[in-house]
Amino acid sequence: MAIPLVVGVDGSEAGLEAVDWAADEALRHGVPLHLLHAAAGDHGASDVITAASERAGRRVPTVPVSSEVLYEDAASALVDKGRNAFALVLGSRGLGGLAGMLLGGVGLAVAGRADCPVVVVRGAAEHREGRFGNVVVGVDEGEGSGTALQFAFREALVRSCRLTVVHACNTALGVPAPPPAPSWYALEAHRRPPAQVLDDALRGLGERHREARVSPRVIEGPARRALLDAASEADQLVLGARRRLGHLGLQLGLINHALLHHAPCPVAVVPQI
Repeated sequence: MAIPLVVGVDGSEAGLEAVDWAADEALRHGVPLHLLHAAAGDHGASDVITAASERAGRRVPTVPVSSEVLYEDAASALVDKGRNAFALVLGSRGLGGLAGMLLGGVGLAVAGRADCPVVVVRGAAEHREGRFGNVVVGVDEGEGSGTALQFAFREALVRSCRLTVVHACNTALGVPAPPPAPSWYALEAHRRPPAQVLDDALRGLGERHREARVSPRVIEGPARRALLDAASEADQLVLGARRRLGHLGLQLGLINHALLHHAPCPVAVVPQI
């Protein structure tokens, strides 16, 4: 059997929206769906997982659905399941998030530690339900965008939609701006012209996926704003994350953090392989 798409459920409205999104995603990719509820105690756990399982079964009756309850830390349980998962899907709130946070603390921890892609389901129904026909992916100056691009191509192809590939540059009158503090999408100090960055990133993938409808875009300005603007008309935003040398987990960076908190659509964080 194919490895499952795993979704964390906690009974919250955001968690149920994540179940709906994950069910549709499992159907698109032809993979089973596994629902996981992690809790410190058993109070209401069976009701939470049963309700989520029934909801997924009604939405995608042809998709195999399994479920389990684990009595342990939610972030650790999800990260562990992610070692053998197609992807992890989480709601944008809940799962142990602190009041006032735009993304729950568990969600942020999972996005920074998982070995597989992590999708945080955000945004209004029009973004969650694929009404824009557009997947957006960010490409940086370095060589760490390859895995995110592969993921984004796959997502666009299963949706039969457009793929918008964004590279942000911060220049004034053609003169590169001074480089800011390092981050995953700190693209202001260029070794190559912006258009060349996109051409180099897309060369191999574009040739392998000629059926894909790809729209490369160089956007002048800070990467955070460029990606937020592009995501305003997207069904999904795809971001890459580097491995931290000498440490467990990923280097999410300030821009990825901001997008996980503020993006208007579901956000996928894809570890660099």
